[in-house]
Amino acid sequence: MSSSTSPSSSPLSQPLSQWERLLKNTGTWEGAFTQVSATGEIVSDVRTEVELTPTDEGKAMHQEVRRYPEGESPQIQKLDYRSLNRATLFFENGAFSQGSMQWGPFSSFGAELGLISGNRRLRLVQLFEKNELRPMTLIREQLTGTDSPERPPLKVEDLLGTWQGESVTQYADLRPESSSQTQLKIEPLGKSQLRQTLDLGAGIPPISSVGRIEGARIFFEQGAQAVQVLCLPAGASATCPMQITPRQPIFLEVGWLIDAQTRQRLIRSYDAAGAWVSLTLVTERKQ
Repeated sequence: MSSSTSPSSSPLSQPLSQWERLLKNTGTWEGAFTQVSATGEIVSDVRTEVELTPTDEGKAMHQEVRRYPEGESPQIQKLDYRSLNRATLFFENGAFSQGSMQWGPFSSFGAELGLISGNRRLRLVQLFEKNELRPMTLIREQLTGTDSPERPPLKVEDLLGTWQGESVTQYADLRPESSSQTQLKIEPLGKSQLRQTLDLGAGIPPISSVGRIEGARIFFEQGAQAVQVLCLPAGASATCPMQITPRQPIFLEVGWLIDAQTRQRLIRSYDAAGAWVSLTLVTERKQ
């Protein structure tokens, strides 16, 4: 996107407030909460409805989460709120994350990462106990009354290629958000490896790493904090450590292949002291 058309550069454009961004999620979302093991196996599926209804002329929100476990009575949770906590940030399109402000070696740690595109949402909850990755929850949803098809499960081959994108980053200390152009190149190295090269521009040298492929999993093990990428249903991917290494930066990421040429990624980053630093939304297209 050229600078002449970028919303951030237009004098007539005012960024939406965090509450206005939340309202992009208004509606009843039908889907499933899918529990996924730390190694990518599907453990369970529960049909769900999540209703977000603005009240008091849009100044408050009524939220209901209805779960329908097979053979059991529905489970309903209700919540009303008028503000958002500091651990939650939304983007202009309604994408969001909420989660831990601080990692600690003896506490629970994790985050929910939510993406939105048209009539569909995709959310991922990643949790750690005693530094070990626990089963994740993948949530695929569509607005009631719509019928947009779900993407097939992601394959490693879907990620290969050169992806040009734009990133928008918000900061936990509430400084103004920033944006930049990105390029991610993923190329095969034989049948069991691939190379990933990330170019963030702005004079920053490209970052290159080699991943080991095992089925629907990719392992990047050269850095101080080894991470895995899991290919999941509905075009989703989950990226995070299997085990958190103390005194090293941490990031939690969800990816979503919206169509064969378009991908979104949402990344929640923590510094070497374990403090939440930023949240980045990347929208990229395959060249």
